[in-house]
Amino acid sequence: MNDLRRDIVPLLPRLQRFARTLARVPADAEDLFQAAVERALRNQDQWQPGTRLESWLFRITQNLWFDELRAHRRRSVPLDSIPEPAADEGRDSASDGVDVERIQAAFHALPDAQRSVFALVVLEGQSYKDAAATLGVPVGTIMSRLARARAQMATLVTAAPRLRKAVHND
Repeated sequence: MNDLRRDIVPLLPRLQRFARTLARVPADAEDLFQAAVERALRNQDQWQPGTRLESWLFRITQNLWFDELRAHRRRSVPLDSIPEPAADEGRDSASDGVDVERIQAAFHALPDAQRSVFALVVLEGQSYKDAAATLGVPVGTIMSRLARARAQMATLVTAAPRLRKAVHND
């Protein structure tokens, strides 16, 4: 079992990035990341050697996140909101900041299922097969969710002024 602990360490930055992708709010993401690592270590006997440890960890993280979303919906409390953009300190130009904001807003506007697939395939570099195994869905579902996510992001990025107004008015 000590091998599992050692093998988890190099995956921690990617797992933390995935938690940030799901949760969006830094404090929620950190809580999610810590809970996922804790659950993985507590249930390390459930991991099957020979399977992808990364997929197992990402699945734990996603399941915890969905549990959290369901709990918040039952309580009818908004889980998070997209904060106002920070001041453009240190930015080379205003247009650079707008592009980043547009992309971030479009990414966060994706439905959870599409955002998860986009994060695993595009940001984490997983294959469709690995992402399907991580999320427990067929490869075709990964492909269609990714295609919809890319199309929606393209639409939202080009419609950024309207999106920004809609996001900040929520």
